[in-house]
Amino acid sequence: MQHKVIDTKDVVIRFAGDSGDGMQLTGSLFANMSAIYGNGLSTFPDYPAEIRAPKGTVAGVSGFQVHIGSEDVSTPGDFCDMLIAMNPAALMANAKWCKRTAMILVDEDAFDEAGLRKAGFKEENPFVELGVDDRVLIVSPVTTLTEESLKESGLDTKTVHKCKNMFTLGMACFIFDRPLDYIFQYVEGKFGKKHPEMVEPNKKVLKDGFNYAANLQMIPDTYHIEQTHHEKGLYRNITGNQAVAWGLLAASEKSGLPLFCGSYPITPATAILEELALHKSLGAKTLQAEDEIAGICTAIGAAYAGDLAVTTTSGPGLSLKSEALGLAVMAELPLVVVDVQRAGPSTGIPTKTEQTDLNQALYGRNGECPIPVVAPHSPAHCFEMAFQASKIALEHMTPVMLLSEGFLGNGSEPWKIPSMSSYPAIKPPFATSLPEDGKFHPFERDPQTLVRRWAIPGQKGFEHRVGGLEKNHNGVLSSDPANHALMVAEREAKVQKIADYIPQLEVDGPASGKLLVVGWGGTFGHILSAVSAAREEGLDISRVHFDYIYPVPRNTEKVLSGFQKVLVCELNNGHFANYLHGLFPQVNIVKFGKVQGQPFLVSELVDAIKEAL
Repeated sequence: MQHKVIDTKDVVIRFAGDSGDGMQLTGSLFANMSAIYGNGLSTFPDYPAEIRAPKGTVAGVSGFQVHIGSEDVSTPGDFCDMLIAMNPAALMANAKWCKRTAMILVDEDAFDEAGLRKAGFKEENPFVELGVDDRVLIVSPVTTLTEESLKESGLDTKTVHKCKNMFTLGMACFIFDRPLDYIFQYVEGKFGKKHPEMVEPNKKVLKDGFNYAANLQMIPDTYHIEQTHHEKGLYRNITGNQAVAWGLLAASEKSGLPLFCGSYPITPATAILEELALHKSLGAKTLQAEDEIAGICTAIGAAYAGDLAVTTTSGPGLSLKSEALGLAVMAELPLVVVDVQRAGPSTGIPTKTEQTDLNQALYGRNGECPIPVVAPHSPAHCFEMAFQASKIALEHMTPVMLLSEGFLGNGSEPWKIPSMSSYPAIKPPFATSLPEDGKFHPFERDPQTLVRRWAIPGQKGFEHRVGGLEKNHNGVLSSDPANHALMVAEREAKVQKIADYIPQLEVDGPASGKLLVVGWGGTFGHILSAVSAAREEGLDISRVHFDYIYPVPRNTEKVLSGFQKVLVCELNNGHFANYLHGLFPQVNIVKFGKVQGQPFLVSELVDAIKEAL
């Protein structure tokens, strides 16, 4: 049968199976291959929250969604064009994400009576029970076919079954016109030295899956997605956590300071620590501490010693760091705190994404304790904001909170590798000379920026005290009421002056009108897509996105005041909306929040825009 080739501008594929079925690897390979091919790309790994749920249950399903396009892609997609479900539980958990026109590929061998019951199916036909029997169904004995493909490989049965994902990946590559060369190179690189016996079997099963799909009559159409016309340059696919690590390394290079990261492993931030640990050759020092408090305290010590100091965490770990964070504010030491937000409170749902730490970032410390807060808006943008967070911390002598999210940290997109010559030098305010009285006054300030000078231990003549107790400008302990009021005011004013050094807001659309749609952090792509969809329906709306949360850009009040309504969309119950209302009570702010551990759907946002109008 001759398959009809359909040219399409974008497709969404969702890979799903047990957490041991290799769906994250399969999705990553498909995504990386598409990035190298030149497509626009956005991914959404969806991990199970349980460490190891019972095999074959819905709780143990791991998913990976890939959205590729011939134009720039800003979201992983609301619903998928193809679902690959390796077992009944994967179908049960993900059928709701299939478009009406979607293909569904399942491993027929896994759909026995025991598998169906374990997944919670009550009827004999799972497709009818889920209401997806009208989709294009590809029911193939993937396990049997994989066994047949590798019957002469010499591999044991357990190892052969681990290759099922490569068979289905080969099928997906045929259906969506993906070249296999990249995957061959990956297999050779992964197994070539330590497990050379795995190279040819993986290549063979991949090719056999591709050829099987080419001869399968139940596949009516295949799809071709043209390359994206990106700006010229060298690109790679990058996750948000990788981008944060590399942005910190770039800041280390541009500041001339060694990078120190003291952290405790926690989902979904651990990959930043792991990535930094790979780059000792670039001067990075990493310490896996015994707990969250030790992690931030070692970083504060590194800052005192003159390093670019970093600590990374997620949700509940940020709570544990709050006391030490207050110490860094009082001592006025540069520190970057990366919080990759996840669903809470407490341990919550560790592998799911939210924006519910904003209030904690703004207010979650004792005393008057201001900290600049910034937020990246896409996986690739994490590089830029990690660099900027470091620049603010080092040049303004303050801790800075970088609020990423699980959606950004685990997700990926193409990233144009920048030339470091295009990035500005970072110039920390080191103390190099003593005043006329010959004594170093650690909390005397630059009259323009209100920033104190940074003296490194061991500098002769610059001996001084810093710490958690209040001091006067000379660094002498002081409980004088007037001095305390002065120091509190100066620390706040120093942070507010950072607004003079950050970009102003840029409005997408008219500068005034009926409705301004506002977002921050990882909602960027979904809001951009929703606003574009609403405009296609004739709605006249504008959009603005905040990368800098505290302080807000200088023109914020002017921008917000130009609209009758301001719709603030965020993955919480109104943290940023309430914050803006407190700053600008005259602005008519409307909240739209979602707290489900999942990103927005574009369709949800379009409905919210229409309701606000």
